Amino acid sequence: MFSNMGKYQPCGIFTRGHFILLASTLVGIFIALKFTVNKNKEQIHKIIKNITITACILETIKIIFNIQQNSLSAVNTYIPLYYCSILMYAGLLSSFAKGVLKRIGDVSLATGAIIGGIVFMIYPSTSLPNYPAFHFLSIHSFLFHGMMVYLGILLNKTKYVELKKEDLKYFAGLIACMGIMAVVINNICGSNLMFISDNFPGNPIEIIYNITNGGFSFTMLMIVLQMTLPFYAIYYTVKLVQDFKNKQKLISQHVAINNDTNAYEVR
Repeated sequence: MFSNMGKYQPCGIFTRGHFILLASTLVGIFIALKFTVNKNKEQIHKIIKNITITACILETIKIIFNIQQNSLSAVNTYIPLYYCSILMYAGLLSSFAKGVLKRIGDVSLATGAIIGGIVFMIYPSTSLPNYPAFHFLSIHSFLFHGMMVYLGILLNKTKYVELKKEDLKYFAGLIACMGIMAVVINNICGSNLMFISDNFPGNPIEIIYNITNGGFSFTMLMIVLQMTLPFYAIYYTVKLVQDFKNKQKLISQHVAINNDTNAYEVR
């Protein structure tokens, strides 16, 4: 569970171990939603707080483990400043802040968290290529990203957050702050936090890197994409689902009216 990198054969991506972890995570998300989808806002707020605290504890253990395995200079392995770190930052704002700051947290969990979690579970490029499936870091990564997806779906399904198009500024603001911090640390330490300062071979990010030829244009494009695409993907998906439900409701009402009219004419 806590073996050093390279001691055992890594799980790899799209392998049996990957699919077992993925299936287990999806089942966990489904069960959690089944038992919490009818909770009120106060109860959901408590769920967000509990999951955020759990995520922070797990991340702390991960940081300690990675520092012991590597060194303080290997900042890529332990500083929690990647896109999916949004679970902790947005979760803390949603749990303990008020007003605009809380809205930033709520919106970010309802949008960016879902996309980040889904993308990682499909392509876990930072854990399974390096560790066995049942290693602490592999299990941690699926639990962490599973919690992201669960919270995002829960907040949308229960309408804990009702997204508006102008909410983009809240989500983009949080990602921009994370991006600025990542750029500063990357320039000082030669790291690649948030994958915005250098190529990531074998990952779809490599396509963007090759198109932009790296450098400043790559960094800016990566930050802008992370600030916008996840929000719009969820916003329009939620909107389409709501429009479909509204149309189905209207059709049902129309059918019911026609049935009542026909019944009255028969009488």
